[in-house]
Amino acid sequence: MNREYANYATEQAVALLAIDSPSGYTKAAAEWVRAEFEALGFAARITTKGGVLIDLGGEDAQDALLLEAHADTLGAMVAEIKASGALRVTNLGGMRAENGEAENVRIHTRSGRVYEGTLQLCNASVHVNGSYGDTKRSFDTTEVLIDEDVKTAEDTRALGIEVGDIVCFDPRTRVTDSGYIKSRFLDDKLSVGILLGLAKYIKDNGKTLSRKVYAHVTVYEEVGHGGAGPVPCGVTEAISVDMGCVGDGLGCTERKVSICAKDSGGLCGGRLSALRLGRGSNALGRQRHPPRSDRCGRIRKPRLRAQPYRRRMEYAEGIKGIFENMMRKTAAYAAVFCRVCGKNNGSGWRVVSMKNSATSENRLTVDKKYSIV
Repeated sequence: MNREYANYATEQAVALLAIDSPSGYTKAAAEWVRAEFEALGFAARITTKGGVLIDLGGEDAQDALLLEAHADTLGAMVAEIKASGALRVTNLGGMRAENGEAENVRIHTRSGRVYEGTLQLCNASVHVNGSYGDTKRSFDTTEVLIDEDVKTAEDTRALGIEVGDIVCFDPRTRVTDSGYIKSRFLDDKLSVGILLGLAKYIKDNGKTLSRKVYAHVTVYEEVGHGGAGPVPCGVTEAISVDMGCVGDGLGCTERKVSICAKDSGGLCGGRLSALRLGRGSNALGRQRHPPRSDRCGRIRKPRLRAQPYRRRMEYAEGIKGIFENMMRKTAAYAAVFCRVCGKNNGSGWRVVSMKNSATSENRLTVDKKYSIV
């Protein structure tokens, strides 16, 4: 893959970085990602969870590979409009006040208007505040000053700003002459640019991959519900393309691609680690490792979301058993709503258990509607 595609990936990352998309406010970024993949000739769709699923082609649909990156970023939300007209905010994701102090921000209102401001320490002048250096930075000791003539909470509300509005931090993106990219939120918009670069390489060179390959640009992290929701049938392996940690005791640098052996949740895919050591094929090619077998010696092919109706039935019946046990142990009224891979904000599996306090009758129903995201 030559420099052309690296430059293209960088340009696409820069364009995406210019679109505000903190977690929960990602529609514009997702639509941009979908349009860019479609412009390259690939089928792309917005998923129920708001991400983008792209079909990059390939031959073996029963041993498919899923590549994932996320387009959501850190940010903040208006938590309080102060009497002075300034805003107290709360973080979205892992945004920290120490990292955002003195940063320019954009406030997105429900009406669609966007205002600018700055996050700064309350009583921010070092010439006035004798405790400036000793004050612990948090979102309770900082505030957003709006770049408008506001003096009261009523002035701020007159602009259309209200509690719950989204606050986005300026990414300050720069690409240096020596080829370095500096920006907030390279985690993980740079990886989205890389996946676009890969797609362009496949398209321009007429490549047919030996495995079916999908790309999923999620608007949550790639793990948990964000990554698992729209996994197509036939996918047997998933690779997250995300940031690598750099710090004391680690072999990573900003100039390397790192393969994560484990994170706080446990082991991260021994097969991919084997590829790093030279045992196995190219990640986009057919795997050389033999299929795993079960205790009876039968070949067991990795399966993810195969036979959705039967597996969801088994899951729902298992939950039903748990709730029945719970109902036997308590005389109090209980109502439980559980959604499993639901769709359209309400359909999907619903398991409801309740105790009728008037008749002491136990009722348990399983709604068997289901959907494939």
